Amino acid sequence: MIPKKNHFSDIDEWDKPEEEAFRDYSKEEIGALQQQNASKYRTLSPWEIILAQVLITFVSMVIWSIFGKPVGVSLYTQSALLGGLISVLPSALFLTGLELAKKSQRLNPGSYLAALVSGEFIKIATTLMLFVGIAYLVPGVLWVPLLVTYLLALKCVWLAWLWR
Repeated sequence: MIPKKNHFSDIDEWDKPEEEAFRDYSKEEIGALQQQNASKYRTLSPWEIILAQVLITFVSMVIWSIFGKPVGVSLYTQSALLGGLISVLPSALFLTGLELAKKSQRLNPGSYLAALVSGEFIKIATTLMLFVGIAYLVPGVLWVPLLVTYLLALKCVWLAWLWR
């Protein structure tokens, strides 16, 4: 589409000065920008997120322990622990796989992407196997504490944005 002259202004769209859309930064300028924003945008380790998942699991276990008949360790607490483990174990397995891929001798973008995709597949398969295994092997598991704790631990990644 060809721009048309604005009838309310004397300036034509073709006459506007062009603005520079992109700017190339030097390595020194990027380093200075990173130093300037280092405290504002702190990097967060994935292991810190897994630690937060463990902490959320224990907090959830304490809260669910109130609902048991003898207050303390009960089926509510055990179900909450299982829900947290279903979230933490596959995440730790996935992260361990990525760490091993980084330390590999043949690190290139293709092999790292393959490790990422296969690690995510293993994480999903492990999560499904843990859910099915608990459903069949743990008699009388309480699904509400298990699922609530699982979802709370799973969403710790979202809480990581608040910690930054």
